[in-house]
This record gives sequence, structure tokens and C-alpha cells, in this order.
Amino acid sequence: MRFDSHIERLLTASSRLVNRLTPGLDGGRPIVVPTGTALSAAVGEALTFDGRTPSVPSAGAQVVVGIVPDVRRVFEAASDGDITRAAQLTNDLLGRTGARPQLNPDPDGTWHLHFHGASNHFGPGWAAGLAAGLTMALGVDEIGRLGVCSADRCDRVYVDSSRNGTRQFCSTRCQNRMKAAAHRARQK
Repeated sequence: MRFDSHIERLLTASSRLVNRLTPGLDGGRPIVVPTGTALSAAVGEALTFDGRTPSVPSAGAQVVVGIVPDVRRVFEAASDGDITRAAQLTNDLLGRTGARPQLNPDPDGTWHLHFHGASNHFGPGWAAGLAAGLTMALGVDEIGRLGVCSADRCDRVYVDSSRNGTRQFCSTRCQNRMKAAAHRARQK
């Protein structure tokens, strides 16, 4: 895969947020979208990297949650192979979030492309970053790496980081569930 670590984190954050903050099924289990203080905690958990969980203000959580349904639609369009729709949705997200590119220094002295929102507050910053991550996946022709789980009774999304790009399931649990069902069907 051609994503740098920053883009991969944004795409991972996108899938985590969609999976935690959109209704549907996870391996047959209904997803209950959190509200109130649990919402900020869920956003923080989804954005935890390297053991660091950000402090998520309620207003910031609401901004992020506001774009998650559209992020989900990008994953769905990509999974369906509808690149035109994925591009349209992503362009809409870029416009709504006011994503703007900026070069930021890393501790080692190198510079990396990051995206910021119309303001540097938590919600607008993450919303713009999520839109930019989807844009980068589409722009390097890797939008096919975004998918929706193929397992029965599951509609969670994933980012395929496998070498051969053939992932079909959101988790090993769903993959094993489908393999077991196929095995049982062959045994009949």
C-alpha cells in the first residue's frame, strides 16, 4: 500500500469512527451509538494511537460525529467500486470541512503533509483530517483499499492494509464466522 503513516492513521481513524458511531450490525450484534459523555469517550477511543487517547471536548465530538455518516458513504461507494461517487462525496467533505494542507515538521527534522480545518480546534481539525485521508486514498488510486465487511449480518468498514489487497472482512472474528459457516454448509 502506498499510504504514509499519517494517511494510514487518518484512514484507520475513519474506519474506527464509522464502526463505533454509525448504527448497524457488527457480526450480528446491533451497534448502539453512544450519546452524551459516552460519545466523547467513544471518539477518544477511536482516535487513540500509540497508547495516547486525546481529550475530546463535547463540541469537538459533535463536529466529528457530524461528518461520520458521509465518511461511511465514501467507504460504501469504494466497496461498491463506484469511484465517481466516492470522489464526489470526498470533495463534498473537503469543502464542508475547509481542509487546508500544511507542511509540519517531525522531530527528526523531516516535513510531512498534514491537513488542518478552518480552525485548529479539535473537531474541525479532525474532520478536515478525515476528509483529507479519504482524498489521499482516492488520489493515489487506493480507494479500493476501503471496504465494507462481506460477512452476513455485518456492515462494519475496514481499511485493507494487506500486501495483496484482498481483504473482505472487518475482523478476524467475521472472517472465521464465515469460514465456519461455509464449512458447515459443505458438511451437509
